[in-house]
Amino acid sequence: MIEEENDDLTNQQSEESQETETITRVTGMYKDWFLDYASYVILERAVPAIEDGFKPVQRRIMHSMKDLDDGRYNKVANIVGHTMQYHPHGDASIADAMVQIGQKDLLIDTQGNWGNILTGDRAAASRYIEARLSKFALDVVYNPKITEWQASYDGRRKEPVNLPVMFPLLLAQGGEGIAVGLSTKILPHNFLELIDASIKHLKGKKFTLVPDFPTAGIADFTNYNDGNRGGKVRVRAKISQLDKNTLVITELPYGTTTSSLIDSILKANDKGKIKVKKIEDNTAAEVEILVHLPSGLSPDKTIDALYAFTSCESSISPLGCVIEDNKPLFIGVSEMLRRSTDNTVQLLKQELEIKLGELEEQWHFASLERIFIENRIYRDIEEEETWEGVIKAIDKGLQPHIKHLKRAITEDDIVRLTEIRIKRISKFDIDKAQQKIDALEEQIAEVKHHLEHLIEYAISYFTRLKKDYGEGRERKTEISVFDDVDATKVVIRNTKLYVNREEGFIGTSLRRDEYVGDCSDIDDIIVFTAAGKMMVTKVDTKTFVGKDIIHVAVFKKKDKRTIYNMIYKDGAKGPSYIKRFAVTSITRDREYDLTNGNKSSKVLYFTANPNGEAEIITVNLRQAGSIKKLKWDIDFADILIKGRASKGNVVTKYSVKRIELKEKGVSTLKPRKIWFDDVVQRINVDGRGELIGEFRGEDKLLIINQKGIAKTVTPEVTMHFDKDMIVMEKWVPKKPISAIYYHGGKEMYYVKRFLIENENKEESFISEDANSQLEIVSTDWRPIAEVVFAKERGKDRKDNLEINLEEFISIKGINALGNQLTRDKVNQVNLLEPLPYEAPEEVHADDLEVVDETEVSGDTTNSNKGDQNQTELF
Repeated sequence: MIEEENDDLTNQQSEESQETETITRVTGMYKDWFLDYASYVILERAVPAIEDGFKPVQRRIMHSMKDLDDGRYNKVANIVGHTMQYHPHGDASIADAMVQIGQKDLLIDTQGNWGNILTGDRAAASRYIEARLSKFALDVVYNPKITEWQASYDGRRKEPVNLPVMFPLLLAQGGEGIAVGLSTKILPHNFLELIDASIKHLKGKKFTLVPDFPTAGIADFTNYNDGNRGGKVRVRAKISQLDKNTLVITELPYGTTTSSLIDSILKANDKGKIKVKKIEDNTAAEVEILVHLPSGLSPDKTIDALYAFTSCESSISPLGCVIEDNKPLFIGVSEMLRRSTDNTVQLLKQELEIKLGELEEQWHFASLERIFIENRIYRDIEEEETWEGVIKAIDKGLQPHIKHLKRAITEDDIVRLTEIRIKRISKFDIDKAQQKIDALEEQIAEVKHHLEHLIEYAISYFTRLKKDYGEGRERKTEISVFDDVDATKVVIRNTKLYVNREEGFIGTSLRRDEYVGDCSDIDDIIVFTAAGKMMVTKVDTKTFVGKDIIHVAVFKKKDKRTIYNMIYKDGAKGPSYIKRFAVTSITRDREYDLTNGNKSSKVLYFTANPNGEAEIITVNLRQAGSIKKLKWDIDFADILIKGRASKGNVVTKYSVKRIELKEKGVSTLKPRKIWFDDVVQRINVDGRGELIGEFRGEDKLLIINQKGIAKTVTPEVTMHFDKDMIVMEKWVPKKPISAIYYHGGKEMYYVKRFLIENENKEESFISEDANSQLEIVSTDWRPIAEVVFAKERGKDRKDNLEINLEEFISIKGINALGNQLTRDKVNQVNLLEPLPYEAPEEVHADDLEVVDETEVSGDTTNSNKGDQNQTELF
């Protein structure tokens, strides 16, 4: 009753407020203030102009530095103060912007502590550091003759509307800013690649651009989308294995520093995602972060975990927004480069036209001067008493000689002639004067040629920039394609999972109950109950999943190799059925019925087999009526693997007393096919790349690299492979490896054949001398090598020599020196087609009665219910 009265009172108050509510419209200055503010931030602060690639503060810094430029370093504080004449904001914003330009190492030649983009250390105070314009900036940024000027904010000085930048500077430096209602994030690109792209554009060819970051690292530009909205760049740190317990990070992903990267690793360690023993930061001029791992931890798996759970991998979303004609414009980097290149062509044209005008003016006056002196016209003014008379006398004296001039004579021309000194007239040399005119004519012809062939001139301009300033500006960021890291496969199992089978609870807080195993807080758990129900749920402290739990484990998505063997009784009086199935896909927290769905159904026998094992069991029946056979064996290998919803095959219609395990089984799945994807440098079981072979549990990979190191490893999809790997194949223990290598210490070539003696261990099979190098390596049974001899002075070149390595040397130990190949000087060694050989067939105990893995149906419907193949076994 009280609640109803309160509701009525509230409704009455709201109705009264609605009746008295008035709308006040904003007028006058308030109406336009927000739009003015937004426009100001967009145009004057946050977004760069497409014409020169500068934000206003950057442009004013560059203009001030040109004002102060005398070739020597200036204190940054002095430059900042000078810039404040043009930029109506505080000195801190100018100093920060200048440091950012300086750290990009393109326009400003820096001196002092300008901070470190690798460690995140800030620059020293502006009174302690110095700067001057770089030669590149002086070459491509400035030309007052083609610069459009405007009054500064206080009207006392002139500043450029845009600087005449003749280079795609915005793409080289990158830029980002947050304005009102929009933002921009243009990633930096490689200096040399931008020039090459500009040249391709001028030639009418297609080009592609991808970013290049100053922190290097590795990047996947598959979804870059030309730098437009919606694109994405994945960047990774460069991580390698220093030894079995140490990882080293040598390059950073863009947008991170060594400090932020180490912090993210420590946080992931604290949360139990990864395990780290110690981190050492040895970064100086180059990045070096040592990550020490506990013994027994997989380095490859830890590398993937660093990518999955730390800042070692991050995603960047580019957004190309620039200012054009005082409006924001959203365009991609390719269009930015085209517009910048076309703008450079127009600026070069303006430069040439101005230069042509200056040269023609010089030629015009040099010709007038020669006519004036050579024809002694200066004597005609001796009798004149007035200035007007002097002008007329000179004009009259010039007229017979000026037909070849390119323009009419003005009074200013005549005035300049009167200013020639007597000393110059007395020392006038007609030949030198003509040589000067001829030189000017050559220059004019050259400039006219450039204007007629403007595109070729622009191409030569960009080529010169590349030659003069391209040294040391090679690409830093490695372009790659990333394979997605499955977090559940690399996360450290840092939590213990417990189960209360009778009550039906699982969780990490049930410490008084049965321990199941280790798990992580991102794992899914699969549970089976005695009633034939199955559920997959997220790890939690305590979760009810159903009473009488018979099996609980960490669930692996898309796992076709874990096979569940099951016998269940259908209802209270129904027959018993046998089935084998895999669980590859599910809906989390949904209960699945693995029986026929009748009430009182229960599981009589259940096993989970990680590699598809099929055991032999003994079924015992209860004595009832005239049953003759009360005991028999069943081999699960005779049962086909179907979907989890299949009904199964009938075992018996009589009551089962008990089921006993008679014999453990072997895998009934075909060997696992493994492929190598060269694009992402990973092995996989999904059919991507080149097939390596079919692998059973005991099979291993043979890996040999260019350094002459061989090892065998158990194949795992989390493994990393170096770029210098030259052999990867399924290892056949009795198959010899043949190699020819150059011994740096002995300065000789040696041949050796050997077998891998120690599994899972790296071993070098060439000498450890620094100059030693592997020439060829072969895993063929009967390899043939060709030796090409070098031509020695005064001797004929020896014919090439073919060597059967099987006959040349017998199989020896991996550490043996080998046999000397030849005493003659060798130019190169080639591997030829091997001799035919029929390798012995591998025989495995589990090759018999193998069930085809393609019959595994992970998430089928109930189409098998009522299956016609449900014949009674006994």
